[in-house]
Amino acid sequence: MPPVPMITLSNGVAMPQLGYGVFRVHNEPAESAVATAIEVGYRSIDTAAYYRNEEGVGRAVASSGVARDDLFITTKLWDTDHGYDNALRAFDVSLGKLGLDHVDLYLIHWPEPRRNAYVETWRALERIYAEGRARAIGVSNFHPHRLAEVIDACEIVPMVNQIELHPWLTQTELRAFHAEHGIVTEGWSPLGHGGDLLKEPVLLDIAAAHDKSVAQVILRWNIQLGIVAIPKSATPSRIAENFDIFDFSLTEAELAAINALHTGTRTGPDPEARAAR
Repeated sequence: MPPVPMITLSNGVAMPQLGYGVFRVHNEPAESAVATAIEVGYRSIDTAAYYRNEEGVGRAVASSGVARDDLFITTKLWDTDHGYDNALRAFDVSLGKLGLDHVDLYLIHWPEPRRNAYVETWRALERIYAEGRARAIGVSNFHPHRLAEVIDACEIVPMVNQIELHPWLTQTELRAFHAEHGIVTEGWSPLGHGGDLLKEPVLLDIAAAHDKSVAQVILRWNIQLGIVAIPKSATPSRIAENFDIFDFSLTEAELAAINALHTGTRTGPDPEARAAR
């Protein structure tokens, strides 16, 4: 199997640049899907308390036959568990469901500013990290001003920010903020939920030129931009297809053409609009 490029986080931990996400995959199917992904070659698995499939992910990891040190497991803290003590308890619950003694990355899933607790929550993650129960810590769906508040108030800069990112939403300004502060950009929904994005003429032409699918072209675009991508599929053939992106490269002109598809269109909620609901 081809080697997956690694991204080095600010603390020196290496993270695979291509991972497998299990959003909206129920517990039992998640076990089978993760087992398939690991067999294909994925070594990074992204779950969350909200996904309600941590047990299935944990069973797949335990039965995979792959050494724990060769896997990179991410989970996330849900909105209702913000606050220092709540976050510590929630982490223990997630760890128990996964059947692990540590995770490789623990994220705050959403800032949930209405609760006004994400700075306090981040301090709990700093403790979890100091205790060695998470090899790295980060956030998800944080805009720059939310990141800045955490950076200014706490000791550790988030190592990762997982955000919606695809050719319609290239997140150029946020990525620049990340680069300035040593934060790795991780993209969720890299294929735009597999809808009209996959019918974009520009992407279809590039895919035809490389004898690849549009999904493979988009994931290759992520890789060449230095973004960590976590595509999700429960279909074994697509799980394998999404991994098969290391035998071709996009030209600078092709990268520019994909970047030009940006419209600001989201397939999920804007974090600030979500907070106002």
